[in-house]
Amino acid sequence: MAQFHDHFSSVAEQYASFRPRYPAALFDYLAALCPERRLAWDCACGSGQASVPLGDRFESVLATDASAAQVAAASTHPRVRYQVARAEQSGLDSASADLVTVAQALHWLELAPFYAEVTRVLRPGGVLAVWTYGSPHSAVPPIESVLARFLSEMIGPYWPPERALVDSGYRTLPFPFPEVAPPEFAIEQRWSLPHLLGYVRSWSATSRYVARHRIDPVIALEASLLAPWGEPQTTHVIRWPLSMRLGRRP
Repeated sequence: MAQFHDHFSSVAEQYASFRPRYPAALFDYLAALCPERRLAWDCACGSGQASVPLGDRFESVLATDASAAQVAAASTHPRVRYQVARAEQSGLDSASADLVTVAQALHWLELAPFYAEVTRVLRPGGVLAVWTYGSPHSAVPPIESVLARFLSEMIGPYWPPERALVDSGYRTLPFPFPEVAPPEFAIEQRWSLPHLLGYVRSWSATSRYVARHRIDPVIALEASLLAPWGEPQTTHVIRWPLSMRLGRRP
């Protein structure tokens, strides 16, 4: 069994507080794909960004993550049960799940044993949905320019190798299920500058930069954004296109 590389326990509270929320239309679409909505498994759930919306649409949700710190920081929901577990060890009964989701985490998983577990736990005709998003974007050109420069020049070298899979939209990963073409979805959030900075501090690359240099790179980002942003509590729309792969168990 491969070692679990934990990139987020040290920033679990920031992850829970500042990660963007997925659009409701995404979860409405996934629920509509499922003839029954008895059980969804949200694998590598982090602090519940997908688990809670699934709880609004399914009778029961099992949300698992290998990081105890992430699970401890997760948002509660009466129909969501959190559990510390690796992706290949859900503990679910065979043919019990209507939907399996992996939000922004497939690139961290050992795919062969995970896919075997998905095949085991999904009902025939059940759905596997995995999605990811990359860099944040702004429609304000000076803000977009600062973000792009920060990503390429300061943070870029500090992403773990798995980041390349995010940038490819998971298109280079094996996906052994008959695929369904999903519609396009995007995250759009209206954020203040402190919220954006908190989000950047939740990145694995930011943590790696700090560990290497003992300097918080977000301080320099904040200084560069102050002029184009305006008052820090002013809100601007930040956007992330989603890349999704979707399949049904035969």
